[in-house]
Amino acid sequence: MSDLLIGWDVGGAHLKRAVLGADGTLVSIHLAPCALWQGLDRLREAMASMPPVSGRSVVTMTGELVDLWPDRATGVIDIATELGVILGPDTRIYAGRAGFVSLSEAHLNTADIASANWHATAAALAAISGDGILADIGSTTTDLIPFAGSQLCFRGYSDAARLETGELVYTGAARTPVMALTQALPFRGRLVPLMAEYFATTADVHRLTGELPEGADLHPAADGGDKTCDASARRLLRMVGRDLGPSTMEEAKALAAAAAEVQMHRLHMALAQVLSAGGVASDAPLIGAGVGRFLVGRLAQRAGRPYLHAGLLLAGDTRLAGLAADCAPAVAVARLAFN
Repeated sequence: MSDLLIGWDVGGAHLKRAVLGADGTLVSIHLAPCALWQGLDRLREAMASMPPVSGRSVVTMTGELVDLWPDRATGVIDIATELGVILGPDTRIYAGRAGFVSLSEAHLNTADIASANWHATAAALAAISGDGILADIGSTTTDLIPFAGSQLCFRGYSDAARLETGELVYTGAARTPVMALTQALPFRGRLVPLMAEYFATTADVHRLTGELPEGADLHPAADGGDKTCDASARRLLRMVGRDLGPSTMEEAKALAAAAAEVQMHRLHMALAQVLSAGGVASDAPLIGAGVGRFLVGRLAQRAGRPYLHAGLLLAGDTRLAGLAADCAPAVAVARLAFN
């Protein structure tokens, strides 16, 4: 078998892969859309879309959350079984606080395996930097995980508990429906209630503000249409019952700026909740990861804290730092297994 170590993050919407060489050097990173809610065949397709590589695999996952399964435990078991077929029986699964387990042990550790990718990223960063707050803003969700003295300080472990503690925020840089951000937005001097329709997403919002990174929006738009400023403006204006033409691009961009501010306020309040639990120094940095990390620098500024780039810490060089931050759990789980 090859000496390569392959870290996988099997999400419900994306598949991420990081490859480490025999000396621990980060060799490559790949990201692919993976609409897992449409079936396990999507996982195979996403893996097949990546350049072939062989080696020992370690996996973290959040894909068990999708509504393909009746419950998360079933999702964990089915994904683990599929991974055994695709990657081989020596594949190991990251079970967060329980460490790595074999495929045959997955059914005994479903609660620890489920949605543990945040734990992998935070644990890897804690080992490197000692003190900080992971702020991983992905396409769909945000993780806010404090650590001090290289030890994680989370108060919730399951998704349900982390939603209550503010450590999991269901808002992201691309896939969040605009109707989930707020009930109303300002337009032409009025606070206009938003239509409860899947007309636009945060990808449209951040495209119009000019901040959406290339490669952050890999899934179809809400209307299946183009991913241009004009198309995003049409989708966003539809949320307040307007059309592009009678309404201007400037008005659409102002609407996007207001929506982005609402999202930032929500993130700031979640961070304030997490920090209010104590245990982290006042000068501990926010460490930005995920395709939405462009928001973390602004969040750090509001919180009066330094900002660090997770990719630079995880990759060890600038060449792959951007992708390492985008795919932080995949890199992190490989680093944890290597060490």
